[in-house]
Amino acid sequence: MRHFYIRILFAIIWLAAGIVSGNVFFLIMSGVFLYYAYKIWKEEKDKKGEE
Repeated sequence: MRHFYIRILFAIIWLAAGIVSGNVFFLIMSGVFLYYAYKIWKEEKDKKGEE
């Protein structure tokens, strides 16, 4: 679950940098980090459901 929180933190940082600088690359990177954080969260949720 630690990886989930780290990716959420990175996504927020990239999002803030993208908004402040107006750089589209930062916004895309933010989306990538959010996607993988969601993916990890869903995998952890599914693992707990199987137990």
